[in-house]
Amino acid sequence: MRVLIVSAPLQGHLLPLLPLAFAWRDAGHDVLLASGGDALSVDLGGLAAYDVAPGFAFGRIAVRVMLRHPLLARRELAGRGGTAVVGELFGAANAVFVDAVVALAERERPDLIVYEPLGVAGAVAAERLGVPAVLQENNLFPGPGLVAAVAASTPMARHPIGRPVAVITVSPPSLTGPRPGLPMRAVPYSGGGQVPEWLLSTGDRPRIVVSRSTVAGPGGGDPTAVIIAAAPAVDAEIVLVRPPGRLPRLLPGNVRTVGRVPLDRVLPYAAGYVHHGGAGSVLGGLAAGVPQLVVPGSGDRRHNAEAVERRGAGLAAEARSITPEVLNRLVSDAALRDAAGEVRDEMAAMPAPSDVVLRLVARWT
Repeated sequence: MRVLIVSAPLQGHLLPLLPLAFAWRDAGHDVLLASGGDALSVDLGGLAAYDVAPGFAFGRIAVRVMLRHPLLARRELAGRGGTAVVGELFGAANAVFVDAVVALAERERPDLIVYEPLGVAGAVAAERLGVPAVLQENNLFPGPGLVAAVAASTPMARHPIGRPVAVITVSPPSLTGPRPGLPMRAVPYSGGGQVPEWLLSTGDRPRIVVSRSTVAGPGGGDPTAVIIAAAPAVDAEIVLVRPPGRLPRLLPGNVRTVGRVPLDRVLPYAAGYVHHGGAGSVLGGLAAGVPQLVVPGSGDRRHNAEAVERRGAGLAAEARSITPEVLNRLVSDAALRDAAGEVRDEMAAMPAPSDVVLRLVARWT
C-alpha cells in the first residue's frame, strides 16, 4: 500500500505519528509524510517527507485568531477553552496548507491517508480523491471532536470532510476513560539527538528530568527559573533538557544541562519528570512509568495536567508554585510511583503499531 501521513506543521503533532509510520514502512509499505515548519527539522527515520507549508508561522496565525476572539482567547490561554478556540486556530492553520496536501495526494495517489485530529487537510484530500482515511489520535482529547471543531471553523467550512474508516485511540483508558475505536500503544519518539552515557544509568541520587515546550509563545509556563532556585534544597540530580538560552552563570551543584535528547531513552532512568503538559510529554512519561510534575497552561495542557493528577500518576502545579517540597515529593512518593507504573503496564498491554498495521491492512486485502 501507498500511505500518506498528514499532520499540522508542528513537532508535537508529527512526532506521535512516526512510530505508526515506521510500522507501515517496516511491513513493506510505501510511506510519505506531509507536514512542514519545524516538524521537518527533526530526525524522520529516513521517511520521505514533503513540506506542504513552507515558512509556516503558527505564532502569527494564533495572534490573528486571538485578536478576533478576545474572550475565548483568555479562556484558551488559561487552558479552559475546550475546543472552541482550537477549532478556529487550526482551521486557519489548515487553510494554509490544505491545497498543497490535496495537490500532493493527487500527484502521489495514495491508497490510504492517515491524519491527526488537527491535520484535517488529510481528511479533505481523502474525500477529494475518494480514498479511505484513518484518524490517528495524538493527544488526550477525543479525536473526532477535534476534527469536528476544525471542520466547523470559518476557514475550513467550505471543504468537505468525510468520515474516517477507523479511529486509532492512544489514551490509556484509566487516564481518560474508554473510547470507541482501534486502540494502539503510544510509542514515544523524540526525533533524534545524542544521549550522554551518564544519562543511560541511574546516578547516586534520584534524577529529575525537566523539559520544555517546542512551541514558544504566551502561557509557556517554563518552570526552569523556579526549579533552579529550588534545586539546592532538593535531594535529587536535576537535568535541564534544552534549557532556555539565558541561565545563571553559576548553576547549583545538583543541576546539569543537556541539549536535545531522545527522552524515551532517558526517562527509564529518571525518578521524576517535569514538563509543560503537552500530550506527547505526558504519554512519554507514562510509557516510562515515571511520576510527573505537569505545569498547566494554554491549549490542552491544563486538561492533560489534571488527567495525570486525577489518575495519581503525578502532580499538577503552576510554575510559580513549584517548591523544594513539591520536587522532593515527586521523587519520594511511593503512591505516585506505583500509579505511574500501573499506567506504564496498561500502555504496554495495548496493541503495538505493527499490530494495528496488520489489522488495517486486513481490511483491504
